[in-house]
Amino acid sequence: MEKKYTIMVTVAAGLESVVGQELKNMGYDVRIDNYRVFFEGTQADIMRANLWLRTADRVKIVIGSFEARTFEELFQGIKALPVEDYLNYDTEFPVAGRSQKSILHSVPDVQSITKKAIVEKLQEAYHVRTRLPENGFFAQLEVMIAKDKVMLTLDTTGPSLFKRGYRVEKGAAPLKENFAAALVLLTNWRKDLPFVDPTCGSGTIAIEAALIGRNLAPGLTRTFAIEKMDWFDTDLSDTIREEAEDKADYDTVMDIHGYDIDPRMVRIAQENAKHAGLSQDITFETMDLADWQPESEQGVLVANPPYGERLGELDAAEALYKTMGTLYRPLVHWSKYILTSDMSFEKVYGQKATKKRKLYNGQLRVDYFQYWAKPIKK
Repeated sequence: MEKKYTIMVTVAAGLESVVGQELKNMGYDVRIDNYRVFFEGTQADIMRANLWLRTADRVKIVIGSFEARTFEELFQGIKALPVEDYLNYDTEFPVAGRSQKSILHSVPDVQSITKKAIVEKLQEAYHVRTRLPENGFFAQLEVMIAKDKVMLTLDTTGPSLFKRGYRVEKGAAPLKENFAAALVLLTNWRKDLPFVDPTCGSGTIAIEAALIGRNLAPGLTRTFAIEKMDWFDTDLSDTIREEAEDKADYDTVMDIHGYDIDPRMVRIAQENAKHAGLSQDITFETMDLADWQPESEQGVLVANPPYGERLGELDAAEALYKTMGTLYRPLVHWSKYILTSDMSFEKVYGQKATKKRKLYNGQLRVDYFQYWAKPIKK
C-alpha cells in the first residue's frame, strides 16, 4: 500500500480558506488552521499540490509532533521521529526554528538540540560514528514549538510557490504572484467574461488571471525540492506534469486587459506575459485610469492602486479613488474589486462595498473592497 503523509501547506494570513478551497477542488479533505492547511496524501499528492496550488506559500511534510517542556524531552522526542525515512547519512539538512508561547522559547537552543538529536539518530540508523558529511541532497527542516507542542517538518517546495519563474522585472511595490492569484480567485470572474486591471504595474494580476483561465498549473515551468530527494519516485514528476499539460485549455478566447499610466511598466508587463507564454491572451496598454471606457456591458475589474502609504502620497491616492468612483459606479453590470490599505476608501470612492475582506499584503493590513455586479435582465 502506498505510503500516506501528513501534509502541511503554509499560507499568508487571510488566505487560509482560499488555499483550503483549492485543495478541496483537487479532491482532498482538509483541516484549516491559522497560516496553514493540513491534508493527508501520497508522494503524488505532494507533487500535485506543489504544481497546482496558486495561493499557497509552501508544501511541507509533517515528520512528527509531540509535547516538550524540557530540552531533554525535546531531544528524545526528535530522536524518536523517523527522520531516516527522509534523510540519508549525507543529506544536507539545515534546521530552521520558531517558538511561540512555549517554555522552550530560545530558538537557537531549540535548533541546535534538534540538529544534535537528528545527527545522533542518523548515525545510529546508518551505522556511522564519524561526523555526517552533509554533501548529499538538500532538505530544509523546521522545528516549530507552539504552546509546548513540537512539530518537525520537511519542506518539499524549495523557493516559495509564488516564484513562478515568469517575472523578469517588477515595479516598485509588486504583488507576489500567489497573492495576485488569490485576488482573482476571490472574484466572480469566469474566462468568458472580460477582465480588466486598470493599474496593472508589472502585470501580475492579469497574468495570474490568464493562468487560471487557461487552467495552466502555476508550477509547470519550475522544479521543487522534493524532486531532488532520493526517496521520491521521480517518474511521478513526468506523469503529473503530463497530466497537468493535458488539463490545459488552449482553445478558449479570453479578453484580458491591463493598463498603466507608465509606459515603462507596460513594457515590463508585456515582457513578463511573454515569459509566461501568455502574450496572446493579455493586451497591455499605456492609459490613464480616467481615460478607460468599457467595451462590453459586463465584466470584472481588479485594481491594486497605489495606497498612498508614504507622506504626501495620500492626497494623490485619494484623488485616484475619487476618479475610480466617478468612472466605475455607473458600471452596474461590472464587478469591481479594489485593494487598498486606506480604510476611508468607500467614503472617497462614493459607495459602500457589497463586501470587504481583510487581507495582508506582506505585513501590511489591506482591505479588498468588492462591488458585485447586478445581473443583466434578459
